[in-house]
Amino acid sequence: MLLRVGHRFGRVDLRRRMRDYVRGLLGPVGRKNGWQLAEYVGHDVPAGLQHLLNRARWDPDEALDDLQEYVAERLGEPDGVLIIDETGFLKKGTASAGVQRQYSGTAGRTENCQVAVFAAYASSRGRTLVDRELCLPKSWTSDRDQCRAAGVPDARAFATKTEPARNLVARALASPLPVAWVTADALYGQDWHFRRMLEETGLGYVVAVPKSQQVKSLAGCWRIDQLMGDAPDDAWERLSCGDGAKGPRVYDWAAAQLPAVSFFGGDEPSHHRWVLARRSIAHPDEIAYYLAYAPDGTSVAELVRIAGSRWAIESCFQSAKNECGLDQYEVRRYPGWYRHITLAMLAHAFLAAMAAQAEDAKGAAETDLSSCRSAWQKSAGSWRLAAPGQATTASTPVMP
Repeated sequence: MLLRVGHRFGRVDLRRRMRDYVRGLLGPVGRKNGWQLAEYVGHDVPAGLQHLLNRARWDPDEALDDLQEYVAERLGEPDGVLIIDETGFLKKGTASAGVQRQYSGTAGRTENCQVAVFAAYASSRGRTLVDRELCLPKSWTSDRDQCRAAGVPDARAFATKTEPARNLVARALASPLPVAWVTADALYGQDWHFRRMLEETGLGYVVAVPKSQQVKSLAGCWRIDQLMGDAPDDAWERLSCGDGAKGPRVYDWAAAQLPAVSFFGGDEPSHHRWVLARRSIAHPDEIAYYLAYAPDGTSVAELVRIAGSRWAIESCFQSAKNECGLDQYEVRRYPGWYRHITLAMLAHAFLAAMAAQAEDAKGAAETDLSSCRSAWQKSAGSWRLAAPGQATTASTPVMP
């Protein structure tokens, strides 16, 4: 990984500092700030690492290109899922780019924080973060002097969270990542422009929506909670949407395919729109709703799997913050934020790739073990112990 991105850093000293920084993020450092990282990697002072983040000449977007290529090689699968979600970074003061009092899902309340939208890639081989975009509130974009002081480009204007989400999807499609599906929570799922963009690119999606979501088709127009509330009892089936920390996450699910709209899909559409509902077994009043767009022939079980894959980005946030210092930065300026976050994502992608490699090795070892012939062999109705390397089968009797 470090060799792959090394050419993005023009000087030898920068490459060494980049390697040291990522090594520190991966190391057993209690608080991954400048001083502790510098001490861990053997620097007398953190000035070199701070220079890497704040003033050195390198482009984090170019390093991100290498990260996506690396993830495609190590974790890529044809049915890969791109997951969109945001996370918050609690901060003190008012100087950090994009910081203000705003709701943080991480804290579960309004806090002084930065908020960023991320994309994660998930497949049967693993999951990791693959893109990021810092959100700038109106209080920032309306104050150009404050933006310039924090290094925010003049071209950055205010955007709702669904706009950077569309940018992340577009960049993923332009990358080597094999993406077949997109999933996201209701903040993004309720946005028609986001869903329509996915349909125009040919991607399948399963996105959460609020219970008040309007569902329009040739058959009529309903609120999704009213529509799914009319589902007959036998429309519900018990399915797992994937394994969680406590085992399979099993819910009752109902799904229905909507009538095709020829204006969008043609006379013989290759994809179909669906509505889904997920009902808690322990608390039947707790129901979540989804809209989906899937290739012809997609099963309900597959839609449920995609809906359940959204938890993977929460796992990525937790592990990247706990293990790679994603949220333990001291930079305040806009360029420094992107540089630290990108290097932390590189560290997290490396861990994900190593986990996938270990799983592959484990599977190969189990296959080799299961293919080894047992010393216990049966022949002519009786059991015998074969000598090492001795071929013994039912059709080749053992000589007395």
